[in-house]
Amino acid sequence: MDALKFRYTILYVENVRDTLDFYKAAFGLEQAMLHESGDYGELDTGGTTLSFSSFKLMEELGKSPGKVNANSPSFEIAFETNDVASAVARALDAGAVLVQDTEAMPWGQTIAYVTDNNGFLVELCSPMAAQP
Repeated sequence: MDALKFRYTILYVENVRDTLDFYKAAFGLEQAMLHESGDYGELDTGGTTLSFSSFKLMEELGKSPGKVNANSPSFEIAFETNDVASAVARALDAGAVLVQDTEAMPWGQTIAYVTDNNGFLVELCSPMAAQP
């Protein structure tokens, strides 16, 4: 059996186009594709694709995904940057909501948390410090 490769994370949202636009404005990520229906789209994020599918499409496929609860997240998306404070400022300017401001952690990483336009928790973090 071939080894599995983590290829996609797909988040369910009301409006795929608005979400792609938000991620470009807030995090500088470019749209890789948007299906002509507007119900599925992908961001250019490297080897693992961050995708969005509309609730409408999922319901048409017989699924009934729940809506995100920003007060009780079950996962987070993390983006790495060398300048967390600037990344937070950009995200907030685009409409993200601050959850936790920039903080230096004991293990040498700087982190902050915001929520995106759908309420998903997004971590902005510096690279992990080299471990001895």
